[in-house]
Amino acid sequence: MFEIFSGGFIFLAFIVGMFLFMSLKVLNEYERGVVFRLGRVIGAKGPGLIILIPIIDKMERVDLRTVTLDVPPQDVICKDNVTIKVNAVVYFRVVDPNRSVIEVENYLLATSKLAQTTLRSVLGQVELDELLSSRDTINHKLQNILAAQTEAWGVNVINVEVKQIDLPVEMQRAMARQAEAERERRAKIIAAEGELQASQKLAEAAIVMEKSPVTMQLRYLQTIREMSSEKTTHTIVPLPMDLLGGLFNLTRK
Repeated sequence: MFEIFSGGFIFLAFIVGMFLFMSLKVLNEYERGVVFRLGRVIGAKGPGLIILIPIIDKMERVDLRTVTLDVPPQDVICKDNVTIKVNAVVYFRVVDPNRSVIEVENYLLATSKLAQTTLRSVLGQVELDELLSSRDTINHKLQNILAAQTEAWGVNVINVEVKQIDLPVEMQRAMARQAEAERERRAKIIAAEGELQASQKLAEAAIVMEKSPVTMQLRYLQTIREMSSEKTTHTIVPLPMDLLGGLFNLTRK
């Protein structure tokens, strides 16, 4: 009799243990459990300890942390018929656990596929120069489009970043030549501006020397001094123009 009672107690303890194992669930702070009771959702539970009715209740875990989703490289034809390969990264998180389970089968896969098609669609409407120079604007546009479409799934798109743009080799060479030509143009403009400023200063100096002959004599002496300090076997002595003008007048007479 004791053995039967002991065996029944062990069996009962086993049933109770199995019941507790199936009914007690622990959810972390960043998790929520969407509970279905006989096929109907009764809401999101957690975090902490929750109790489920075995066989009757079923739970789906949902992670509320921000997800970093890498969008695979996509072949895109820009508005100016340039073929490029672009990849991006999408940051999003679940804000409504119930809708993320009920409205879409797999919100991770659905968001990834939607990001790929949206990336090809948006970048196909812009030119290559706009893509390279206005990346922040394009990122913001991608985020708005994705956020509007994933809102029904209980998913909030936080940010979208176009990571890398791979250009064809021919386009890279053309852009390199264009950049080199632009640098040469700027160098010539800077040199021309320097020549213009130097000529203006020389003209101002000539006016000052014309008004004060002593200034011309001092400049003449300074020039001779600078030439004499150079280590050379030849010395050239400049003559003032007024002296040469007087010699010309004597020869004509």
